[in-house]
Amino acid sequence: MMRALFSGVAGLKTHQTKMDVIGNNIANVNTVGYKSMSVSFSDVLYQTTQSASGPNASTGKGGTNAMQIGLGSKVASMSTAVSDPGGSQATNYPFDLMINGDSMFVVSDGTQNFFTRAGNFTTDAYGNLVTSAGYSVMGWLADENGVIQKATVKPLSVYSSENMYATPEQTLNTVITGNINKNDESFSSAAKAITTNVSFYDNLGYEYRATLSITQDAANPYSYNITCTGMACNGKDMGLAEADLKAVIDNVNITFNDADGSLATGNPLTLKVTGLGAAFNKDIEVDVSQITCFGKDTSLKPKKGNAEGFYAGLAAGKMTTVSIQTDGKIVAGYDNGDTKILGQIVVATFANLAGLEKAGQNLYSATLNSGEFDGIGQDVTADGGSFAPGYVEMSNVDLAGQFTDMITTQRGFQANSRIITVSDTLLEELINLKRLGA
Repeated sequence: MMRALFSGVAGLKTHQTKMDVIGNNIANVNTVGYKSMSVSFSDVLYQTTQSASGPNASTGKGGTNAMQIGLGSKVASMSTAVSDPGGSQATNYPFDLMINGDSMFVVSDGTQNFFTRAGNFTTDAYGNLVTSAGYSVMGWLADENGVIQKATVKPLSVYSSENMYATPEQTLNTVITGNINKNDESFSSAAKAITTNVSFYDNLGYEYRATLSITQDAANPYSYNITCTGMACNGKDMGLAEADLKAVIDNVNITFNDADGSLATGNPLTLKVTGLGAAFNKDIEVDVSQITCFGKDTSLKPKKGNAEGFYAGLAAGKMTTVSIQTDGKIVAGYDNGDTKILGQIVVATFANLAGLEKAGQNLYSATLNSGEFDGIGQDVTADGGSFAPGYVEMSNVDLAGQFTDMITTQRGFQANSRIITVSDTLLEELINLKRLGA
């Protein structure tokens, strides 16, 4: 009877533990990134009242099995369904991420790295990317050229002071397209020239506008000379002397083929801007190969950059947008048209995901049975995974399964309670018999 009593108590304890786990699962049915837990039982030690014996050939007596009485049950294991993905929920928030794959985000409290599937990130007062609980999201940083440095993971910053502004760049190339009509009336007027304005930036992001005067050769209507006659900075005339203007470009000739109107000689031109100040490191190459000399209206259209659109230079820019790509790269957009890679969110993989230990707040820590984190992490795409920006992974708790487990656990608890009740009744009867015998 005492064995039955103690077995019933053991059964109550194990079923209570399972009910605790079920309650926690149901409580977290809407928790972002939560992974459900399950409990398995095993029997415990047995009391052997009679050992097994083998057959006796000499006597002809057969063997007997051992007689054992069990001593109840215990919790054998608690497992977490870490690799079972939860449903996706669209948020359209740029810092929300969902992992497609079996890896984990790496976060830190400043002293220790933790791991999570909850990708509902935000930014703190310093512009750092953090979890809802304030843990720093870890990843690889980018150098000044936007190249990712795959080293030990570090906190990722988004709105830091060095990221808020894009560094200006000097214009290195410009292109002038359009047409020059050799019979343009401007060539016979008092000015005897047509003009066009070429814009460019210096290394400080100031925008300049050079006025180029184009005059026609008196002996050859298909030959033209180009001279700088004006210079402005950010819309204000610089008041340069004629000699300083001519130092930029002076009487440089371009000639067209009289047969088809295409440019024959003179490409490219050079604007010698290094004399304008220390903010210019190089002179500017001007591509005029696309100018024609047809019998249509004169119309010249200068633009920054080469024919492929490169080397146009940039004014100083302020951050306007931030996005996270499917590979985890954080990309900032600026109002000057520039883009910059700020860093990359990395993931951690483990030989045994189920071996991770829950640390609260949707976090896990590495254990001896999960395998260690190498401190570097990896690109989420390395194992064929990806991030889904604007989505979060919800809990993987199956309510139908949890309610079914809750019913069976309740019945198990009731049955073990009944064992205790019956054992108590039997003990009472035994005590009463003892009293009668006395």
